[in-house]
Parts: sequence; structure tokens; C-alpha cells
Amino acid sequence: MKIDDWLIVQRDNGPLLCSIPHAGTSIPEEYARDFDSPWHATRDADWWMPELYGFLKDMGATIVRTEISRSVIDVNRDPSGTSLYPGMATTGLCPDCDFDGAPLYRSGFEPSQSDIERRRQAFHEPYHAALSQEISRLRKLHPAILVYDCHSIRSTIPRLFPGILPNMNIGTNEGKSCGAGLGEMIRTICEASEFSCVLNGRFKGGWITRAHGRPADGVHAVQMELACRSYMDEPQSGLNEGNWPPAWNPERAAAIQRVLRTVLTEAMSWIGTPKETWANDV
Repeated sequence: MKIDDWLIVQRDNGPLLCSIPHAGTSIPEEYARDFDSPWHATRDADWWMPELYGFLKDMGATIVRTEISRSVIDVNRDPSGTSLYPGMATTGLCPDCDFDGAPLYRSGFEPSQSDIERRRQAFHEPYHAALSQEISRLRKLHPAILVYDCHSIRSTIPRLFPGILPNMNIGTNEGKSCGAGLGEMIRTICEASEFSCVLNGRFKGGWITRAHGRPADGVHAVQMELACRSYMDEPQSGLNEGNWPPAWNPERAAAIQRVLRTVLTEAMSWIGTPKETWANDV
């Protein structure tokens, strides 16, 4: 099902709902002229998330994703504009700078408060309404479900975090967005792999995880933030239009895909949804 060509819902009946909020690179024409360049406005996208998680179709997963660039509006931010990480550098609901702190807009063309409100109503509200609708639908089919929020980010961004980010960054809002022990179980799987990992480190889960995770109601939410080097070849020098983003390479991504599939399989079993209930005809 496609809604207005920007909000995409791929519906299935398993107990897994996957959100892909930052892979979009579409910028409506009314906003495009205000950015300093189309490349810059899409540079910080979570590249190749639909391709990386292509195996979800075999797991009976429902997927909600947006084609809108996070530079237009970030549907994983608190709609009030309140920072999810007080005291730390981050980007806002309608960011005026990129991850490195460089301005995204031409001088004087930054979105006003009324612009932000219009974008919130046009994109943020429908995205979360779609998530809520699918959560309600799937909960009628299963005693518990997993909301899994898919993300990626460059491995080195000094403004946001020191050093090199671990490959796999698991966020459960300090254990509030899912049942006790689920985050630790996922961490154990990741630690047994070739990839480095951390639980509730720099990325503890954004607004999607925090707003929709209700473990007492059978809705367990987890964010997975992957360092881009986990599945593609990050440039060794500065980013430019010639080297970013690297092309999608399924062979390069295969190793992390195996770990991600195991994480999701074991997480669904952990929340009490046996594999035989994942079929499409529940």
C-alpha cells in the first residue's frame, strides 16, 4: 500500500513491525529550493536500509517507511522539538544543520516555526499514525509483537560521538521500551558475532522506540543503529558527491545480514511468539 507516494506500508501478518524512517531521499519541490544542494540535503540518509533488510519479506514482517528525506522532517524526533539527548549535539525535528554542524539551508531560507508545524502535520503525524495502526492490527493477531527501528550512520562523526562507533548499537531507552532482558539477549547475539556492539550507548532509541514501546501491553520496541562500515565501504577521505554514498553491494552486506536475521528471529521467540505463528495466514 502506498500513501501519497511518500509513506509506504508493506503489510504482512507476522509479529514483527519494522520502521525505516531515515532511508528516504525525496525532497518536495516546495522545499528543495531552500537547501544549499540536493546532495547535501540527502547526505545523512540511512543508506540502503530497504536493501539491507530485504530478508524481512521471508519473516512475515510489516514494514513502514518514508521516502521523505530526514532533512525535510525527522519522523524519529519528538514532535514538540524537545531534544531526545539533552546536553548532547544532535539534529532537530526539521534540522537546519547536518550531522557535522554545517548549515543545510541557504542563508535566510531556514524553516520558520509555521513551516515546521506544516511539515509535522503533513509527514510526522501520518507516519506515527501508520505505525500505531499496524501495531493495533498485529496485536490482534499475536499476544506480543516486536517493533524494530532500522537505522545506520557514518562510523566517525566527531560532533556526535567520540572515536569510532561500534558496528551494532542497540537502543531500548535504558530498558523502558521492551521487556526486561530483551536488549541484553540481543547484545549477547551481537557479541558472539564478528561485529562490535553496545547496548544503550550513544544511541538509546529515538522517538519511534520511546513513543511506541509499551512492553506491559505486549509491544516491545528496539532500535538498531548500524555503523555504515558494517555493510558498505565507507570512504577513507572526506565525503563528496563522487564517493558518497557507496553503491549497494549485497556480497559486502551478507555478513551483517546473517547476524540481523538471527537477532530478529531470536527476539521474536524471546517475546513469546513461536515461529509457527509467523506465517502469513494467521
